[in-house]
Amino acid sequence: MTIVLDSAPSSVVEALRGDRSNRPLIDIASASGLRSLLEDGIYEVIGAQRLDPPLVIRTSSLQQRFATTDLAMSSIGRIRGVLIVQLLRLLSVGMSIEHPFDDALTAWRAEVGSNELIGQLDRLDDDERARLATDLDAHYVTLTRALGEIPARWMPRSCVRSIQRLSGGNVVLRDAIDLMIGTPTSEVASIALFDVTTSPLGEGAERSMRYHALMQTLRSSVMPLRTCAFSSATGEIWIRDVDYELLARSVDDVLACVRDQWTAR
Repeated sequence: MTIVLDSAPSSVVEALRGDRSNRPLIDIASASGLRSLLEDGIYEVIGAQRLDPPLVIRTSSLQQRFATTDLAMSSIGRIRGVLIVQLLRLLSVGMSIEHPFDDALTAWRAEVGSNELIGQLDRLDDDERARLATDLDAHYVTLTRALGEIPARWMPRSCVRSIQRLSGGNVVLRDAIDLMIGTPTSEVASIALFDVTTSPLGEGAERSMRYHALMQTLRSSVMPLRTCAFSSATGEIWIRDVDYELLARSVDDVLACVRDQWTAR
């Protein structure tokens, strides 16, 4: 399902949650089978040997298979992406935001202290910094118009990180989900995953959506209800209902990355 949120449903949250009466029962049986597919597939590539360091797979690993010139991969694009995620985190806990750039930067510094990207931001001249702040304001407006209210009873969690070690630690899967709502303890599927990007949506976003759903399934042993990607550049949202077929495609994505990294060693 592809939506541009200028008509019903009125918000991302509404689109993700949907009608509770139409949700499937939770699936707690598929996670073990998916893990077995991954273990078997990795063994076919690597065999029984032990790797040091291990192969590491992230969403960026999936997107590199579609390497193109992308402004979002520039330093300014990466900084903008981090700042919009910080704003999403603040919105998810009901914070009032008056100055998006300053508030996001303050939250970022409080989280990480300093790093290479913050150093690059600090080296921007006044004009570059002003352009970035204006650009971020536009993305923030698009995000807030689309997101809608997130009630606390839906248990919003931001920047949910997970790690899965496979093949005795030879392969490490890492993930960070920008926003998660719902609970894995409901009788019906409830978890919805939300990923924000400051670039237009493309094929890499599809793989990231699947990967987020796979990692959450492996992490909790419960299949999520939906996974989505939202572009603060265009206001477009892609939403996919999660089922076994979608997760099996993500297993294929991961194994393709394992083969690529193994071949490149």
